[in-house]
Amino acid sequence: MSVDIGIIGLSKSGKTTIFNGLTRGKAATGIYSTKSQTANIGMATVPDNRLYQLAEIFHPRKIVHAEVKYIDIGASLKEMAVDKGIGGQLLNQLSNVDLLINVVRSFKNDSIPHPEGSIDVVRDIEAMNMELAFSDLSILERRLERITNSLKSAKPAERQLIQKEQETLQKIKENLEKDIPIREMQLTPDEVRAISNYQFLTAKPLLTVVNIGEDELPSFKSIETDLNARFGRPGHRIIASCGKLEMELSQLGEDVMRDFRKEFGMEESGLDRTIRVSYELLDLISFLTVGEDECRAWPIKKGTEAVKAAGKIHTDIERGFIRAEVINYQDLLKCGSLAEAKRQGLLRLEGKTYIVQDGDVINFLFNV
Repeated sequence: MSVDIGIIGLSKSGKTTIFNGLTRGKAATGIYSTKSQTANIGMATVPDNRLYQLAEIFHPRKIVHAEVKYIDIGASLKEMAVDKGIGGQLLNQLSNVDLLINVVRSFKNDSIPHPEGSIDVVRDIEAMNMELAFSDLSILERRLERITNSLKSAKPAERQLIQKEQETLQKIKENLEKDIPIREMQLTPDEVRAISNYQFLTAKPLLTVVNIGEDELPSFKSIETDLNARFGRPGHRIIASCGKLEMELSQLGEDVMRDFRKEFGMEESGLDRTIRVSYELLDLISFLTVGEDECRAWPIKKGTEAVKAAGKIHTDIERGFIRAEVINYQDLLKCGSLAEAKRQGLLRLEGKTYIVQDGDVINFLFNV
């Protein structure tokens, strides 16, 4: 199971450069087409040193990291929202992602002129926020029109449900027109369920990646602080990353990358940082499974009960759940083995409603 992240941005912002840095890919850059038929798709593993530490105990045949799938959309959201052809297909693909990355240009390069004629990060963040809202408004307007037509012939038993949906969508439309994204609206649980199938883009967590030049690296922290103070919200964070440098570093060995980053004062790679912040925005944690076959990380939402976490591995385990043997990975490392952990009373039994914690090592007992 992977976390799916869509990469969007205005023309010439460096979306594909960021994509290559995140996936160690080699997709062609410098090509922008609003009629692009396909998106660039690449995978990245989620860094998790806990797996390597546990592997020292269990010596598994393989280590399996959680994965992130990045989907680099080259087309304009505004055109996709009204296009029922190629753009419509891309919009459907984008609608299914878990999180959006908006790449905003800050780097200067005279050979790549900005479409607006100047570099203005604030203007471009606001422009993409408008495009996201425009995409959702287009869907809302079409759906509300169909609802109005269906009410004319609706039976009394159907009318109340249709009118309830109409009220919910109209409320969302009015808030979007006030520049309030869906993720910031105070929706009731029933309203959230009512719109879940629409996969509105402004309902998704948003990570804005400011694509800076190498000359801006010394001030990347202040750039982030200023922009987060202005645009940061629950569900929306801003980070700065030098896409060109990250793309080049991603093609080098780990030792060389570490030396380069140390020189520029970068504590972690763009990939590691992007994934970490994405996990925070998505409210994700990982539980771990261990054994001679493999040590593996499984991403789940915070607050997930043990029985539902079991279902991430296999539906049979969820269906036949008996109990879970649980130990925090740090306690397991100190004990050196599951047998010693059991002897010390640190390996405990938990039931279906146990809330899984980040770093829990779990063995699910089940019967089907």
